[in-house]
Amino acid sequence: MRIFDRALVRKHRDRAAPGFASHDFLVREVAERLADRLDDVTRRFPTALDLGCHTGEMADTLKGRGGIETLVQCDLSPAMAAHAAANGHPTLAADEEWLPFAPASFDLVISSLSLHWVNDLPGTLAQIRRVLKPDGLFLAAVLGAGTLTELRQSLMEAELAEEGGVSPRVSPFADVRDLGALLQRAGFALPVVDTDAIAVTYADPMRLLADLRGMGETNAVAEQRKGLTRRATLLHAISAYQGRFAGPDGRLPATFQVMTLTGWAPHPGQQKPLAPGAATHHLSDILGGGPIGGGWGDGGWGGDRLSADKS
Repeated sequence: MRIFDRALVRKHRDRAAPGFASHDFLVREVAERLADRLDDVTRRFPTALDLGCHTGEMADTLKGRGGIETLVQCDLSPAMAAHAAANGHPTLAADEEWLPFAPASFDLVISSLSLHWVNDLPGTLAQIRRVLKPDGLFLAAVLGAGTLTELRQSLMEAELAEEGGVSPRVSPFADVRDLGALLQRAGFALPVVDTDAIAVTYADPMRLLADLRGMGETNAVAEQRKGLTRRATLLHAISAYQGRFAGPDGRLPATFQVMTLTGWAPHPGQQKPLAPGAATHHLSDILGGGPIGGGWGDGGWGGDRLSADKS
C-alpha cells in the first residue's frame, strides 16, 4: 500500500529543518502533553527511543522525566536528525517503516506527530512492539481525521468551482476506531486511543500555509495532482475559508485533531482486562444515575481544546 510518497515526506522535512524552530509550536505542545502522560506512569524507563524526533523537541521536553537515562533519537529526515543531534543524545536517520534496532532494545518508544506519514502503519506498530522490552511502553501522538477540516473544505469548494474536480490536497488520517484496532492487531496489551482538538487561529490563511510548510507537513499524498495550484483556485479557497469560518474578530480557525496512542508490550505480570459481563457495578451508578450520552464530536470523547493565536 502506497498512500504517501515517503521520499517527498523526507524532502519536505529536510527543507523545513533549518527554520523549524519558527514553526514548531504544535510539535512542542504535543511533546509536552506526551511528557505529562509519562509523568502519570509510576514505572521508570531507562532506555527510550524518540521515533520521529524532528529537531529534538521531545528531548527538550523530557529532560530525564520518566526515569529516562538513555534517549535515542531517530528521524526519517537526515537534516532533522542532524539538528536534533546537537542536544547530545545518540541520533540517527532511519525510516519508521524499517526500524534498525534489535528486538527488546527499549523500555519506551515515544513518538510525537510523525507516524501519520507512514504507509504501512500495521507493520510499523508491529516493529515497535518488537523493539520494546516485555512490559515496555509505546506512547505516541498522531494527527487524526478531524485535522485541518476548515482548510480541506475550502480547498474542495475551490477546486470544484475552478477546476471541475477534487484532488487529494490534505492527507488522509486515521480515526480512533482504526488506531485502536491496529494496536490490538500489532499485539499490544492494554491499548488505549484518545483524542484532543488543538485550535489555532490566524489573521491570514497564508500564515497557516507557511506554518504547514515550515513544519514539513505539506501534501505528500502519492496520488496528488502534479503541478502548482492555480492562482484562481488558491484565491477562491482563501475567500471560502474567510467566508465560512472567520470568527467575529475576523480570525480564522485551524483545527488539529491529535490522537494519543498507548500500548504495552505483553508481559505475564500485566493486568488483564475483565471478561465481558464481569463488571459488578453499572456505569450509571458511578455517574450518579444520570443519563449517559455523548458521541464522536470534533474533540472526540472528552477532548479538550487549546486555543492559540498566530498572527
